[in-house]
Amino acid sequence: MAGLSKKKVNEILDLLKAEYPEAGCALVHVNVYELIICVVLSAQTTDASVNRVSPALFAAYPDAEALAAASQKDVEEIIRTIGMYRTKSKNIIALAKALCEKHGGQVPEDYDALTALPGVGRKTANVVLSVGFGHQKIAVDTHVFRVSHRIGLAGEKSAGTSAKTAGEKNVLATEKELMKVLPDDRWTEAHHSLIWHGRNCCTARNPNCGGCPIEKLCRKAGL
Repeated sequence: MAGLSKKKVNEILDLLKAEYPEAGCALVHVNVYELIICVVLSAQTTDASVNRVSPALFAAYPDAEALAAASQKDVEEIIRTIGMYRTKSKNIIALAKALCEKHGGQVPEDYDALTALPGVGRKTANVVLSVGFGHQKIAVDTHVFRVSHRIGLAGEKSAGTSAKTAGEKNVLATEKELMKVLPDDRWTEAHHSLIWHGRNCCTARNPNCGGCPIEKLCRKAGL
C-alpha cells in the first residue's frame, strides 16, 4: 500500500479538482449507446481522434439496430482514420448485434452483462457504468495507472509502467488498491482528475513537476 493518510488522499483529490474543475469524459456522446461505442473505439487511440469520426458514424447508425445491420466495409470507411479500425469496426457491429439480441437494443446497467459484450473489457464497463449510469467507478487506463503509481496513490511497483504494458493482473490490482485508498464517493471524480492530470501535467516522458499542483504531496517528496 502507498501509505498515504486519508487526509493526504483527500488533499490530493481537492487540489486536482481545483486544478481541473471541468474534468470529465472527453468522448462526445448524447446517450449510453454512443458512449459505449466511443469507449470501444478509443482503445489505443486518442479521444480526440474518436470525436472526429463519431459524428458521421452516429449520423449513419443512430442506434444499435442500425449499427447491427451495417456493412463492415461501410463502417471501416467512416472510422478508418483511427487505430485498428478494421478490428474495431467488426467489434462494434458485433456489440450492436449483441445489444439487440440480448438486451432489446439497450446498453445494460450491469457489469457482468457489459463485460460479456464483444469488445467490452473491465475498463470500458466501468466507464459506461460511471459516465453513462452515474455509478461510482474507477476505470484504470494508461493515465490513471501511471499517475496513481507515480504520485503514491497506488503501490510503487510498476510505477514506471503503462497500463498497456502492465498486464491485466497489475491493472486489476491497481483498480482494487485505488478502491481501498480513495473515498468511495469520489471514485469517479478521481478517475477523471487523474486522467486530466496525466494528459496535462504528469505526462509519461516529461512530467511538469514544477507546475504540478500536488508536487509537495507526491511520492517523490517522501510523504
